[in-house]
Formats: sequence, C-alpha cells, structure tokens
Amino acid sequence: MKETKFEKEIEIAIKAAKSAGKYLLQERKNLNLKIKSNPKDTKLIADIESEKLILDILSSESKYSVLAEEAGKSSDNLGEIFWVVDPLDGTANYNRNIPICCVSIGLISNMKPLIGVIYDFNNDDLYVGDSINNSTTVNNTKIHVSDIQNKQDGVLITGLPFNTDYSDKALEKLISDMQTWKKVRMIGSAAMASCYVASGKADLYQENGIYLWDILAGAAIVESAGGKAVIKNIKEDFQVDVIFSNSKI
Repeated sequence: MKETKFEKEIEIAIKAAKSAGKYLLQERKNLNLKIKSNPKDTKLIADIESEKLILDILSSESKYSVLAEEAGKSSDNLGEIFWVVDPLDGTANYNRNIPICCVSIGLISNMKPLIGVIYDFNNDDLYVGDSINNSTTVNNTKIHVSDIQNKQDGVLITGLPFNTDYSDKALEKLISDMQTWKKVRMIGSAAMASCYVASGKADLYQENGIYLWDILAGAAIVESAGGKAVIKNIKEDFQVDVIFSNSKI
C-alpha cells in the first residue's frame, strides 16, 4: 500500500471531534440521563448522541469503515484501514462533572495507529498525532514526551477497568508495581492519560483489559511525540492490554 500523509483524514477527524465536543459541553444539563449502568460502568445518552455526530461526519466524508464504542462492528468487515472512535472517553468523570474526559478518534491500518485526534473539550485542547510524519501537536504547538529514565523519578498513570480482578493476589501485585514509582495517578480517561504521556506530564500509562477505542488515538499521539505505544493481547471483542511510555523508562 502506498504510504500517504492522511491530511484529509486528519481534517475530517478534527471536524468530527470538535463537533462532538461542542455537543458534550452543551449537554451537561442532562447529566442525569443514563441509559446503562452497572456497578463498574456507566453509559449516558450523551455517549450515543456524540457518537452519532461523529459517525455522520466520518461516513459522509470518508471512505473507511468505523469501529465505534457504542455502535460496534465485526472485525470481519472493517477492512485494512478503519476508524476507531470513542465518542466520550471518561464517561464517569463527565457524569460527575470532573473535567478529565474527551473525544477520541483514530485511524488504524493492520493494527498500526496512523493518526490520532483527541479533543479535550473542557480545556479546548486539540491533540493531533500523525505517525506518518512523526508529529504531535496540541493546538498546533509541537509536544514531546519526557526525558525521565527511572521509575523512582517518574509518574505512572494506570486504571482499574470495570472488569478488573479485585482478588487479594491481583491487588497485591498492583500495589507492588505502584510502589516502584515516585507518583501514581488514576484519572479515569485512557485517552487523556495518553495525551499526558505525549506531552511529558506523565512518563508511562499502563492498563489491562481496556478497549481499543479507548486507546487507539492515544497510541498514535504518543508514538508521534517520540514515545512508545505497545498494544497487546488483543481479544475478539477488541479488549487489549497497553503500555504507553516515553520510551526511556
């Protein structure tokens, strides 16, 4: 396949992300409107409506299929290149008016992230990662991962997905790993965690049992900012384990 720069796709993703972000800011008055909730997961009408806005733009202006969190899609009919969309990453934060949430749109080819667009609508920060040109920007200003080399000086971001193993043995291992770091943060948004690694605010993001739509755009953004994005143990439902780092730690 001839390598292209995907400028058009970046523009389309930006348009879709900003459209969804504008809607999500306006929708805060309806935060009580839940459509699904279990002890560890929450979905809002805002998730569905945000995704509809994004899908309308991607389907009308792009030739690629879409894997989206709410609508889903079989891996059999996605094609070689396809969009991966999380219309509202950090739904629980959004629902409680915690301003760490975003819109995440990525383009992937054979499980390699090509581009990533993450819109932090609370702060009007637009992160764009272009792995073809190895460039990541926030609001058109280039950013780069940190130079931290040791965990003892580093900041780890991690999380506990709704399907986390809370057994004593699993939690003991988690705590043991955390103790090797200077600081540990849990922020409730995989996409924003990726942006923090890409911009040098954190040094590594690691989480197991998360979904491809949560992290795909972030993977492109981290790699294009000089970091390393490892996506492994991919399951049929697109559940994955990830390690995003500054590539030095």
